[in-house]
Amino acid sequence: MTSATLDDVSSDREEGGGAPGAIGASRAFAVMLVVTGAMGLLAAWVITLDKFKLLEDPNFTPGCSLNPVVSCGNIMKSAQASAFGFPNPMLGLATYPVVMGIGLALLAGARYRRWFWLGLNAGTLFGVGFCTWLQYQSLYNINSLCLWCCLAWVGTIVMFWYVTSHNLRHGIIPAPAGLRKLLSEFTWVLPALHIGLIGVLILIRWWDFWTG
Repeated sequence: MTSATLDDVSSDREEGGGAPGAIGASRAFAVMLVVTGAMGLLAAWVITLDKFKLLEDPNFTPGCSLNPVVSCGNIMKSAQASAFGFPNPMLGLATYPVVMGIGLALLAGARYRRWFWLGLNAGTLFGVGFCTWLQYQSLYNINSLCLWCCLAWVGTIVMFWYVTSHNLRHGIIPAPAGLRKLLSEFTWVLPALHIGLIGVLILIRWWDFWTG
C-alpha cells in the first residue's frame, strides 16, 4: 500500500462538505490512527495493571519478563518509568484514546482546521520524542527491554510519520513540491527505516545474548 492510498484527503462530496478550510483524510489514514492508538492503549493498559500488581507485591514477575534482557519488571522498577512523577503508562491511557477518537471521527467524515492538524502533529512529535528517550534509557541505562513498550513505540512511530506526511503533503506544514510528491508514494519508508534502526540498535546492544 502506498502512502497515497493511506493519506489522500477525502473530497467534500465524500464527506458531505464541512467548514471552509477544513481538511479531512482518507478512510485508510483514519484506520491507521485507530489501530496505532489501540496498540498504544493496549500496551499502556497491560503495563499499568502489572505496575499495580508490582506495587502490591514487590516479588511479582510480569508475564513479559522472559529473560535477563526482555524483562518488563526491570523497566517498571526503574526511575525512568515515572519520568513525570507518575507511571508513564498513565500518560498513554490519557493520550492514545484521543488518537483513536480522532481516527473514528475521520471515519465518520470529520474535517479539521489547520490548527487542529498542527496540534495533532505536535502531540505525535512529543510522543515519538518521549519514546526515543525511553528507548535510549532501556538500551543503555536500564539494560532491559519491555515487549509492551516496544508495541507502543511502533504504534507511536507509525502514527507520527503518517501524520507528519499528511500535513506536509496537504500544505498544513509548508514544504517543497518535490518533497510532497515523494511523500505521496514513499511515506511508508520513513517509519520502516525508523523502526528498522531501533531493531538494529537492539540487535547490536545485546548481540552476545542473541547469538549465545
